[in-house]
Amino acid sequence: MKRMGPIMLALGLAFFAQAAQADWTPSKRLTWTMGNSGHPVSLRDYDGRLHVFWEDYTFGDSEIFHKKSQDGGTTWSAAQRLTWTLGHSTRPAAALDNFGPIYLVWQDEVSGNVEIYFSRSTDDGVTWSARKRLTWSSGDSQNVAITVDASDYLHVVWEDLTPGNAEIFHRMSSDGGVTWAPVQRLTWASGGSVLPAITHDSYSGVHVVWQDAAPGNDEIYYASSTDGGATWAAPRRLTWTSKGSNAPSIDLYFDQIFIAWYDFTFGLSEIAFKKSTDGGSTWWLDKVLTWTSNFSYDPAIIVCSPGVLHVVWEYYTPGYDDLYYKSSSDGGTTWTASRRLTFTPGDSWYPEIMPDSSGDLHLFWSDDTPGNFEIYYKKFIK
Repeated sequence: MKRMGPIMLALGLAFFAQAAQADWTPSKRLTWTMGNSGHPVSLRDYDGRLHVFWEDYTFGDSEIFHKKSQDGGTTWSAAQRLTWTLGHSTRPAAALDNFGPIYLVWQDEVSGNVEIYFSRSTDDGVTWSARKRLTWSSGDSQNVAITVDASDYLHVVWEDLTPGNAEIFHRMSSDGGVTWAPVQRLTWASGGSVLPAITHDSYSGVHVVWQDAAPGNDEIYYASSTDGGATWAAPRRLTWTSKGSNAPSIDLYFDQIFIAWYDFTFGLSEIAFKKSTDGGSTWWLDKVLTWTSNFSYDPAIIVCSPGVLHVVWEYYTPGYDDLYYKSSSDGGTTWTASRRLTFTPGDSWYPEIMPDSSGDLHLFWSDDTPGNFEIYYKKFIK
């Protein structure tokens, strides 16, 4: 066999080293606490720093914490406590605008019932504004989600129990959270409307999906605004299933909208997917992504570039939950085989997946292998 010269050998070794990198890194533990840490959410700022927020029960009630990495997830800052309240502060959600401020919302019991609160940081998470209360209702306001549209308007959606059953509400700010428009009610359903997820397009469009029991069993519904949240189209039903469609996740690339949810129609529960290629006017038929003998649930979906999709979810087998992953490079027409990402004796919950500008993926979740739930992280290096 012909031997390589030194230059060719070096190039060949570099090629194989690079190819070997294209995989998921080992899991990295990010928290060491006395109480459970859960519900991580993440974002990447414009200087490439990674941020993760989560709820932590170490101090008797739950508080919101934050960490960041300035080297792509290799090392992480110390945990920063962001809330100091007498009630539980839970379910954080975060977003970033075009000029750099980070916006954080969460649900808090400090007022006696659950309400939505807001804070922002203009220095990459070093300091944070005083909390601002966004809701005043007689029923609990919970499961909040946030996005910042192409005009840097902030949009917050949540479910509110004030009408007697849960309905979806929206509030918008056009000045970075200094002032807020009045609350808008988006649903008027006979069944509970819960678990909203929100995203925006490259124009003035805002898109929301949620789980709704109005038909008698839970189905996925969708509503959109084309004028920055001033007015909204009537809710549209996206699924017609016999046993329930739950917990939708949404992402968007220009006019292409992608959603994933878990559905009991096809078995115990499976991950399902559908998309729209015309900004939500029409939708493709449902596609089932998993066919398993146990429970697949709580998917998170992201799109990295035209046609490149990634989904991660929890899969229950008797005794534990692990995280699984699959991807599509053709807009959801075909998908890779499911791949197991966690191998622990404990439960892996609440997957949060985020891309960066290089196409790498960053995955966060909560795992109780240490004895209580802690936040973990791993990265897919393209």
